Amino acid sequence: MVKRISVVLKQNVTKLGKEGDLVEVAPGYARNYLIPQGIGLLATAGILKEVAVKKEKERVRLLALKEEALAHKATLEAVKSFVISKQVGEGTSIFGTVTPQEIVDLVLSATKLEIDRRGVTLPEISETGSYKVQIKLHPEVTVEIQIQVKSA
Repeated sequence: MVKRISVVLKQNVTKLGKEGDLVEVAPGYARNYLIPQGIGLLATAGILKEVAVKKEKERVRLLALKEEALAHKATLEAVKSFVISKQVGEGTSIFGTVTPQEIVDLVLSATKLEIDRRGVTLPEISETGSYKVQIKLHPEVTVEIQIQVKSA
């Protein structure tokens, strides 16, 4: 009697594996649940070859995204400082605050690069001055830019 069989997952399964993973499962689990539900396929030479090709294409795609993020990082680092004009109240305090969307708009107007506002991490900005802002372009690529907040 076979103790375990190999199955290639067609989608993510909690506590078992991700899409495209080769997993060893009990024969009954594969026969009665994974294969009939369309969650897995019995591992054959042809299926394993197909999975390898898909993984290679995905790796190339992710590498291209990382290279693009590195190019964007170089572009952002080439610009020494970005300037934001805000309305100033008493002394150096500004009305409101600087938002991630304003940073995205500033970068777009200065460099023509579109970045995601959710990747922008900025300190609490309530006065004029110079601040460092971190922008996450890719899970492995982060750039730090300098912004100047000046009175309008």
